[in-house]
Amino acid sequence: MPRTWWAWAYVRDPVMAKPPEQIGSFALVLHTHLPWLAHHGAWPVGEEWLHQAWATSYLPVLDLLTRLGAEGRTDLLTLAVTPVLAAQLDDPYCRRGFHHWLGSWQLRAEELAASPEPALREVAGREFRASQDALAQAEGCWSAGLSPVLRPLVDAGVVELLGGPATHAFAPLLPDPVNAFALQAGLDDATARIGRRPAGIWAPECGYRPGLEHGYAHAGVRHFLVDGPNLLSAGRSTADGWTAGDSDVVAFGRDLEVTYRVWSPRKGYPGGRWYRDFHDLHHDSGFRPRRVTTATTPALRKAPYDSAAARAAVELDAQDFVAVVRRRLLNLRSERDGRPALTVAAFDTELFGHWWHEGPLWLERVLRLMPDAGVRVTTLAAATASGQVAGSVNPGPGSWGSGKDWRVWSGAAVADLAAENQQLAQQLSSLLARTPVAARDPVRDQLARTGLLALASDWAFMVFKDSAAEYARARHHDHHGDFRALASALESGDRAAAEQLAWAQRRRDGPLPWLDARLFRG
Repeated sequence: MPRTWWAWAYVRDPVMAKPPEQIGSFALVLHTHLPWLAHHGAWPVGEEWLHQAWATSYLPVLDLLTRLGAEGRTDLLTLAVTPVLAAQLDDPYCRRGFHHWLGSWQLRAEELAASPEPALREVAGREFRASQDALAQAEGCWSAGLSPVLRPLVDAGVVELLGGPATHAFAPLLPDPVNAFALQAGLDDATARIGRRPAGIWAPECGYRPGLEHGYAHAGVRHFLVDGPNLLSAGRSTADGWTAGDSDVVAFGRDLEVTYRVWSPRKGYPGGRWYRDFHDLHHDSGFRPRRVTTATTPALRKAPYDSAAARAAVELDAQDFVAVVRRRLLNLRSERDGRPALTVAAFDTELFGHWWHEGPLWLERVLRLMPDAGVRVTTLAAATASGQVAGSVNPGPGSWGSGKDWRVWSGAAVADLAAENQQLAQQLSSLLARTPVAARDPVRDQLARTGLLALASDWAFMVFKDSAAEYARARHHDHHGDFRALASALESGDRAAAEQLAWAQRRRDGPLPWLDARLFRG
């Protein structure tokens, strides 16, 4: 992109009336997560969800980071990858399933190419080319899974990797020993896959309660993310990091003024009229042939997707976002007597490509345009190292969920799930804290693994949002049932039955191979 746009912007916008100088920092955080889906159905919810996100988000996002890294760019963004997702993206069973799914994608495109409708034949060509590209990556750099693709980006400083608790459990509702064990297991898993221990974590759902920072400090965590209102309600700004409580662990807050320019369902970029409509499907092929058009246009009246028009819209929206960030930083600097500020935007990685087809292209344009606007692109670790920490904060309870509180995971709609999770956490603590064993015990390891899968925050979230709620309740019920059966066998002293149950559960639900129940501390 030529620099003439910025010259035009400086003339038209008084905020940009002088040549770019470094006015502040922008930290983009991408949260990459799906629950454990392997062996738990395929369609409409299950492994298909994993395969779609893998093909349309994880491949293109990691590809653009690899290309930018090859140009010598560093500190591009902070990438959180949950251990339970990393396990699936490295798992041989999941990789085989993904390869079969990509082949199906290509076959569906070939079948649609025989359509008598020219518009659908054009869709078929576009999808065929996309499937070929994805297959080439799956058989090339992704042939051994995520870790060999991600590790060079971390080693070269292209991205900062955030770790997190093993199965993305909602920490504020769990006892400290369970949280400590889940976090230890998650950080150990990331270390084994990537070769270094993450310095920061993504706290699942940005969930926080006072005191969690002490567990983070004990695990060696140096920074984490909360939602913006958590800091603002405590009298602090999102323009800096703040040490939480009396710890040295830094809390960064998501800047909603910037984040919602993308994220808002009413006025965010993904709802733009030229972008591909995620919800409009061609029944026979499963492809999406139309664009958004307007939010109120009936499906059959939506206009055909125009990739050239969509790319032009991406450019305009990328320029707009960079201008939004620049104005935000200038306003903050003015309020702070000239002291440079930080703005943190955080999104689910799956937004880029899976939900918003043009998202990866937009992301690349933003990362390329930011430096020309005088904005330093950084990571949370680099922001901390550069001194972007202003003092301490005592935030209250919060999350990034509805209401910015805990209602999504403990409210009336999911009260039964929350109560069962509390009971499970107590029983898990009781069983694992009993007489330690010298050698690893596969039964105790699987008890811990099954328990953590049951505690995943996803099941309550999906029920609360009425998004595949029946599937989510079934998953919650099944994992809890497996846990109770294995716990009962252990408590009864029937070792043979316990081993048989443990191996059966491990074959179906066996992520996190480094999980070691001996590390639990009551």
